Amino acid sequence: MTDPMVAVEGLTRTYRTGGIEVPALRGASFSVDPGRLVAIKGRSGSGKTTLLNLIGGLDTPDGGTVHVNGRDVGALPEDDLLALRRDDIGFVFQSHGLISVLSAAENVEVPLRLVRTPPAERDERVRVLLSLVGLADHAAQRPHELSGGQRQRVAIARALANRPRLLLADEPTGQLDSETASAIMPLLRALVASEGVTVLVATHDETLLTEADRVLHLEDGLITEPQAPTPA
Repeated sequence: MTDPMVAVEGLTRTYRTGGIEVPALRGASFSVDPGRLVAIKGRSGSGKTTLLNLIGGLDTPDGGTVHVNGRDVGALPEDDLLALRRDDIGFVFQSHGLISVLSAAENVEVPLRLVRTPPAERDERVRVLLSLVGLADHAAQRPHELSGGQRQRVAIARALANRPRLLLADEPTGQLDSETASAIMPLLRALVASEGVTVLVATHDETLLTEADRVLHLEDGLITEPQAPTPA
């Protein structure tokens, strides 16, 4: 039996603001097998971002555990946690977060420079990734010269630069028009096949769920049983 890429057990997280406790997660549990595209569906404010941040080691749970590729995220020393986020996990956010003064190619190149990838290998990886996301002809353009959908595609390519095992995408279509947004999930689906990456994408957009292998519902801080994607 294949070990899960992500295993979440009894995860809890409560935020405290002005003396008021706001529970985001109340004991969420689920697992995701390698090489799968799994959507987490939930309304805005349901805790999807909190869940992805905990899986990615960007936040600390109040209780429960998160394992990524067999490693207990909460038990890792800081240096090992940084290495996990750098080497094994790619992040795509609703706001693409590109560096405005860099070209598309240079933005994708940033993670490769951080790990001192040799120049020739770096250039080839950037070329391959921009081709994968359909932007081979836009390598020299800066973010302000690209559409919203193109910027998000650059962000996805950048997230894949160091060949992560897991890609966490938080509302990646949230700032896109419906026509542009509809192309992002098929792109993620294709990347699962071509890159072998496991994708966990948070969304509240019903139209994006048909590309997922599984749909998990996050409501009242709990994950319900997986549901089949709603037919188009």
